[in-house]
Amino acid sequence: MTVAQRRGRKIMMTPGELDEFLAAQRTCRVATVSADGFPHVSALWFLWDGRALWLYSVVRSRRWTELRRDPRVAIVVDTGEEYHELRGVELSGTVEVVGEVPRTGELCAELDAVETLFARKNFGLDSLPHDGRHAWLRLVPEKVVSWDFRKLNSA
Repeated sequence: MTVAQRRGRKIMMTPGELDEFLAAQRTCRVATVSADGFPHVSALWFLWDGRALWLYSVVRSRRWTELRRDPRVAIVVDTGEEYHELRGVELSGTVEVVGEVPRTGELCAELDAVETLFARKNFGLDSLPHDGRHAWLRLVPEKVVSWDFRKLNSA
């Protein structure tokens, strides 16, 4: 993962802050490119494992169709209401499919921990129920930009 942030270094999250923030948040906004070249943005739950952002997407969605055609993506996770509370991360790169499509629960060592953590975080369960409608996408970010405006108060 490359942190290519020149401007705003004062408000940039440290690697530890970034991991803590992404682990605590639940919803991201996924930007894809449609066939006509226009961006499409949709909200989705995610899991951060410290190295990759995991998306559990409906395979009959516009997002899935666009990412299968062009796997480049930009994802934003942010929070805060007032200006001095704003925090967030933008991650971009190329997604890859992991596991079967749609996911039915076949053995996949790469997904064991991911599915357990995702189920606990989002559903309060120890295992992820597979509905035959979703599949996994993994983004190992090529670029990360972060901000924490709360740091402006301490400067």
